[in-house]
Amino acid sequence: MRNFRLLLGAAILALPVSSIPASASPAQAQTSAFASLSKRYVDGLARLNPSSATGLGDHRYDTQVTDMSPAGRARREAFSKAMLGDLQRIDRKTLSREEQVDAALLDNALRYDIWDTETLGGWAWDPQVYNDIAGSSLYSLAARDFAPWPQRLNAATARMEALPALLAQARANIVVARVPSIYATTVAKQNSGIVDIAESMLAPHRGELSAADAKRFDAALAKLKTAVAEHQVWLDKTLVPGARGDFRLGAALYDRKLAFALQSDLTRAEIKQRAQAAIVDTRAQMYAIARQVLGAKPGAVLLPERPTDAQQQAGIQAALALTYAKRPARDGMIDASTKALAQATAFVRDKGLVGMPDGPVKIITMPKFQQGVAVAYCDSPGPLEKGLGTFFAVSPVPDDWTQTQATSFLSEYNDYMIHDLAVHEAMPGHFLQLAHANATQSTLRAVLGSGPFIEGWAVYAEGMMADEGFMNGDPLFKLTVLKMRLRSISNSLLDIGIHTEGMTREQAMQLMTHTAFQQEREAAGKWVRASLGSTQLLSYFTGYSEHMALRDEAKKRQGAAFDLKRYNDELLNHGSPPVRYVRELLFNLPIG
Repeated sequence: MRNFRLLLGAAILALPVSSIPASASPAQAQTSAFASLSKRYVDGLARLNPSSATGLGDHRYDTQVTDMSPAGRARREAFSKAMLGDLQRIDRKTLSREEQVDAALLDNALRYDIWDTETLGGWAWDPQVYNDIAGSSLYSLAARDFAPWPQRLNAATARMEALPALLAQARANIVVARVPSIYATTVAKQNSGIVDIAESMLAPHRGELSAADAKRFDAALAKLKTAVAEHQVWLDKTLVPGARGDFRLGAALYDRKLAFALQSDLTRAEIKQRAQAAIVDTRAQMYAIARQVLGAKPGAVLLPERPTDAQQQAGIQAALALTYAKRPARDGMIDASTKALAQATAFVRDKGLVGMPDGPVKIITMPKFQQGVAVAYCDSPGPLEKGLGTFFAVSPVPDDWTQTQATSFLSEYNDYMIHDLAVHEAMPGHFLQLAHANATQSTLRAVLGSGPFIEGWAVYAEGMMADEGFMNGDPLFKLTVLKMRLRSISNSLLDIGIHTEGMTREQAMQLMTHTAFQQEREAAGKWVRASLGSTQLLSYFTGYSEHMALRDEAKKRQGAAFDLKRYNDELLNHGSPPVRYVRELLFNLPIG
């Protein structure tokens, strides 16, 4: 599924249709028409989704909140249908190759938006939609220094005044009986995070406001706190006890959503078959490292080369136990992540693996309204934002966890895993890739970035760093990278199993804790994450597989002339479209 943070951006510089010279050739006219259409699409998205526009760098609507009323939803649907009609009147064959790719991405996005509104209809059963809008409305104003504090605080004031109406829209739109219980309980826990943003990130700077503006800010915050408290009562007393919907999407909806998400001919059955084979291969690689690591210990007995299933399981677990012993303190995740990021950055620069981006990365504690789904994420500035930093957000150990639960979590996110997370989320993973993308691709392509390309690159980056000797070639780091890869593969089986095959929590936990060697706390969190969404977890394995196949093809085509840095730079120069389109662009193949 497309990341909604990548859905909005700023206007593309383009000629309006009326300014096309009368002497323009048919091809020039089509190119100008597509440029104009692209501009109207991106501008319209910002106008109709102001809460998300801010985070992507379009600040024209910073005082507004996305309208989720029936009229607001109708306007967005009508916009998508009008755009699709205009796009269908353009002869794509006359466009440049890069524009043909952008047109294919836009066609897919418009059809998905229409299907999402008319068929999937999350606005009626997914309360996360409203929680995300409310949280991003304030967070995007508070997190980045795109303007002086008085300007941002006044915009936040206007949004705080509008957010009670959004929460009321949620209560009016949501059909309680259709909401899955896991959705209801999750949002009930996250709801107070909206006020946390206002009080912890915005209110400390109210002293920079004039007396009149500060008074208005205080009144808006008080109104917001009352509205959030009222909404919490509805969540606790009405939504949570009344939520009886099925969180499983079902095969028909899943397959359609999968086609939109991947923009690939891969079927669910093919992905499952490939994932099952990849699990066998990855576990064999892990066992080979376990034999090496454990066999090097004084007095050790070499593990058998051809193990039984039980011997393979025990050998890999014994080797992984060596990584679990090296873990940060309960409050040490941020410090450990900071050091790991510095080490990864220095390694990439010294090795010359890929062009280095400009701009800083700041490691932050994940905001409360986003906790409970992922352990870490990369939050890059939007395509229009220049000179602003990227956030590498890390979730803290929850305060209400027992020491046993915390130890389980930190055993999973041990020192080796934290280094791997720094690679995946930042260097040379998401931060580096998205920095390249925002610097080189069209704004439209930035808006419609492919999740499988983005996540696949990050998994690819992990393997590349291990292959190139990061952390002094420590085999335990290589083992950790393979464990993470095993996690990405099992994510696909988890997603397919839960949403189309009736996989139970017990079966999912067995897959994660036994087959993929995840700790109980990590597996429990992944069960929640997989239950709260669909198709996104497939993006890691499918994207990684496509990236590796593309690099292998480039090596075969180029032979001895293949250069890793040149390949990586050329790949990233095309932005973040699905890998299939990058392949067609790299090798001058027909688009589509």
